[in-house]
Amino acid sequence: MTDTVDALLREAAGVLSAAGVEGARRDARLLLADLLGCAAGDLLTRGDAAVDAATATAFRARIARRADREPVSRILGRRGFWRHEFLVGPETLDPRPDTETVVELALEALPEAQGHYSVLDLGTGTGCILLSILGDRPNAAGLGVDIAPGAVALAAENARRLGLADRARFARGDWAAAVDGKFDAIVSNPPYIPDAEVPGLDPEVSRHDPPTALKGGPDGLYPYRVIAKEAPRLLRSSGSLIVEVGAGQADDVATLFEDAHLRVTDVRRDLTGIARCVRATNE
Repeated sequence: MTDTVDALLREAAGVLSAAGVEGARRDARLLLADLLGCAAGDLLTRGDAAVDAATATAFRARIARRADREPVSRILGRRGFWRHEFLVGPETLDPRPDTETVVELALEALPEAQGHYSVLDLGTGTGCILLSILGDRPNAAGLGVDIAPGAVALAAENARRLGLADRARFARGDWAAAVDGKFDAIVSNPPYIPDAEVPGLDPEVSRHDPPTALKGGPDGLYPYRVIAKEAPRLLRSSGSLIVEVGAGQADDVATLFEDAHLRVTDVRRDLTGIARCVRATNE
């Protein structure tokens, strides 16, 4: 008997709901629509359409992965962020909407009409922060650094796909240890989860995001200490340091920056009201 769109979606929603996946029907639509080469919303009018055996088999394999709590973005291999779509990989964090707050602050710090800008992205991952900034600021160029070679390669591929390879460089490194020069902005979404808390995170995170992109040391603040130490030598006069922080960390991070003789100018909340980003300057 030939499977139909509706029959497959009902079957998949049951499997995912039983596995504790929230938004089971939505995820099933996204995974099937991708295989069928259409928008998820199009499936609402294609319920009786037949699905060939090979596609149905591929869809059930995807549903098994989602039932194992692998995120939809990792199954598809891409994630929408800011104005673009980014490839994701096993050595990169899965970009989240919260991180768009970093992009917003960075763009405010780099007025569109003024000069040429240089941006440094520490722990670049997919390159989503740096490339989103460069996409909105044609007068900017930047360097993304990551310790994971797979992340560096993937970020470079994302730059190529977005037509930004001529303004974005990526290099493997341990934070800013090997970086020289001066930058108008330093941005980062560093690991900020206390090490002991990582196993208790949602399975989509604890089992599928790379541990090196999550673990921020015993108190979750180790990367900020490193960044605070390096930022003063790398920021141009009146340059901005903009970092994402975990819930409840903004005050501690602000103190670390102030102890490094940086001036905290903004703490920005995300759409859920959590203090998500800290901005400082070297004025």
